[in-house]
Amino acid sequence: MHQYRSHTCAAIRSEHVGEAVRLSGWVHRKRDHGGVLFVDLRDHYGITQVVADADSPALPMLEAARVESVITIDGEVKARSAGTVNPNLPTGEIEVFARGVTVQSPAQELPMPVAGDAEYPEDIRLRYRFLDLRREKLHANILLRSNVISSIRKRMVDQGFTEFQTPILTASSPEGARDYLVPSRVHPGKFYALPQAPQMFKQLLMVAGFDRYFQIAPCFRDEDARADRSPGEFYQLDFEMSFVTQEDVFAAIEPVLHGVFEEFADWQGKGRQVSALPFRRIPYRESMLKYGNDKPDLRNPIEISDVSGFFSGSGFGRFAQIVEAGDVVRAIPAPNTADKSRKFFDDMNAWAQGEGFAGLGYATRKGGEWGGPIAKNHGDIGMRELAEALGLGPDDGVFFAAGKEAQAAKLAGLARTRVGEQLGLIDPNRFEFCWIVDFPMFEYDEDAKKVDFSHNPFSMPQGEMEALETKDPLDILAYQYDIVCNGVELSSGAIRNHRPEIMYKAFEIAGYSQADVDANFAGMINAFKYGAPPHGGSAPGIDRIVMLLADEPNIREVIVFPMTQKAEDLMMGAPNFATPKQLKELNLKVVEAVKPAAVSATTGLVKAD
Repeated sequence: MHQYRSHTCAAIRSEHVGEAVRLSGWVHRKRDHGGVLFVDLRDHYGITQVVADADSPALPMLEAARVESVITIDGEVKARSAGTVNPNLPTGEIEVFARGVTVQSPAQELPMPVAGDAEYPEDIRLRYRFLDLRREKLHANILLRSNVISSIRKRMVDQGFTEFQTPILTASSPEGARDYLVPSRVHPGKFYALPQAPQMFKQLLMVAGFDRYFQIAPCFRDEDARADRSPGEFYQLDFEMSFVTQEDVFAAIEPVLHGVFEEFADWQGKGRQVSALPFRRIPYRESMLKYGNDKPDLRNPIEISDVSGFFSGSGFGRFAQIVEAGDVVRAIPAPNTADKSRKFFDDMNAWAQGEGFAGLGYATRKGGEWGGPIAKNHGDIGMRELAEALGLGPDDGVFFAAGKEAQAAKLAGLARTRVGEQLGLIDPNRFEFCWIVDFPMFEYDEDAKKVDFSHNPFSMPQGEMEALETKDPLDILAYQYDIVCNGVELSSGAIRNHRPEIMYKAFEIAGYSQADVDANFAGMINAFKYGAPPHGGSAPGIDRIVMLLADEPNIREVIVFPMTQKAEDLMMGAPNFATPKQLKELNLKVVEAVKPAAVSATTGLVKAD
């Protein structure tokens, strides 16, 4: 028999009754039933119940073993009595009577329990992540992640993609998020950067003629944490294709994403549905109008409408003034709210004010009868016309977001989500995908008072050079697209600008000279001068895909060793100070952080402490 185990803790079944077995694992739970001790022994694969009584020589050692100690059990497989069978365990029809036990590694008193689903503070969970990872739910999440990546890799290969690895030490990028810099020992004073994404390398692979590239790529960005973004590093399914249109890119990646989500839709018995192929294509401006953002949750049936025209010169003076000033009014239906009290609508208004907006107007409706100040002032005819245009039923209320277009759209989008949640309209058992397309190539930067890129500077403008030379920059659309699932942006992508002359012109519109482009993007622009194929791609986030499939609200729950929101690794103690020897080898000197300085109210100059 093997030194540590003849079976895993998930492998023994009723057909093994009477056999001698050896199991190794962690003491998951202990239950003392008056001289009979039950131990749940856990390993990576599952749990087996071990039993010892006064006739077992293993009893004293099992009684002394703390929970989470690692032990090896020698024993005999026995059938459980009918009343003690556990149908929730694959091993629930048997138990192992312990005849011998070896303690491989005793556990100290635990800082947090492993058994059970009780929540614990983030700092404890991350400081003792090796214990946290033993917990059933998190352990399953990490296994799900591994299986998802394996599935994605196979599906990409089946789609004709080839996996390549791109450099981790590279040059700093002048755009995007903050870089992580790595000092060079052999080039004093110079720094490498960890890649924010393999963007330029994957485009250079297309120039090199590899046609279809992918990798499960690590990316590094010095960004703050969010629920759907890990600080420091993350992984993405990075891919690029040559000689393709936007629709070719969609046709290649849709089966991969759809297949993966269908494969794991029933994970842990959830039985979820995945939107059919092909995924919906929604122009950016339509998305901003109907959903109030560019990452709509299509499980929510509510659609926003622009109702500005209904209030021009109307009896409701406040909205009339807003429209006459050139601003907008957006309507958010609240279906079947006749049975809701006034408090429901007032609470929504208070919520909007808590989000930093002036407020959220509303009109109630019951059996076709309107209620509320807006309806009273706008009049029955005006409200009836509005209801017909919106397709409202006799018991549907409506909320209004008014003001500057950007702010009204933002409030309307947030209100759409909240109304959907409050009314239970969002189906948790669906994955709804869509592409957001036709992003503006440029936008006006109010702070810098100039035109700048709105999304990705390396995208091909729709209309190419002719559009750049003849159109208002703010009217130019780009071959840029986002893939969105359930309101979560999985990735951005684009058909790339592979023509140097078009790239120079696009950057010129955004205020950058040809010298700026040559200096900042030398590797890529020089490569394009030697023959570059039309190409495009995208990079769906692995962490976000798994987060959706695992039905987790925080991305930390699907990453093996995440950092805190302050980008600290509490378990390994990173970041940490370098030793004087290390600093000397790197020709570096650490300067103490400058204390916040006081600013003179009269001169505006910084005053020293």
